[in-house]
Amino acid sequence: MIAEPLNITVSLRGTREVRDNYQLFRFTGLLDAFSEPTFRKVIGKCIDEGPKNIILDLSQIDFVDSSGLGALVQLAKQAQNAEGTSQIVTNARVTQTVKLVRLEQFLSLRPSVEVALENIK
Repeated sequence: MIAEPLNITVSLRGTREVRDNYQLFRFTGLLDAFSEPTFRKVIGKCIDEGPKNIILDLSQIDFVDSSGLGALVQLAKQAQNAEGTSQIVTNARVTQTVKLVRLEQFLSLRPSVEVALENIK
């Protein structure tokens, strides 16, 4: 499977892999107020296109701010409303930020892509 590059912003880069029943997104950089609008728009469009189960690999993300967290919540809700699932693969920095606002259960944090794959319906 070839990863399709996603044009987000200079500070946030990503790829998308589409499989039978899920989409895997891998990101590097900053998920902040600058990158959030484009991030939300691009991922939202991909959820609409399907498949509805998504995995966001944020393990290489350096920073997430409140705008980024808001986008993650919106995308999780969008996937749920489309009768899909969303899971987020994190690193220590992202996990800490998400736990500060007590969203770790809602956002379905996972330690690795492999664990996320095991949790797809």
